[in-house]
Amino acid sequence: MVRIVAVCGAGRGSSFACQMAIEQAMQALGVNVKVSHTDTSTISAIINDADIVVSGKNYQKLMEKKNLPKPVVFLDRLVDKAEITEKLTPILKEMGELK
Repeated sequence: MVRIVAVCGAGRGSSFACQMAIEQAMQALGVNVKVSHTDTSTISAIINDADIVVSGKNYQKLMEKKNLPKPVVFLDRLVDKAEITEKLTPILKEMGELK
């Protein structure tokens, strides 16, 4: 099971919407995932509970400063399932979750 965390500023609205879009995109790929959401302040404390982090492009500079030890994907559109699939597929292949 792949653990993915969606991150936004407050950890409520947009990260929750992103979580739902990630779940749908991963289901379409047949990837077993557990997706959660959080805010930019909390991600460092829970990074060990994640395999992949997904956030909006608008948080890229802030997230890069955190030097997270997991792959971080930045989306232009948080609920765009095609973009989510496109950007997560190479990471999932590298992890051996997709062929």
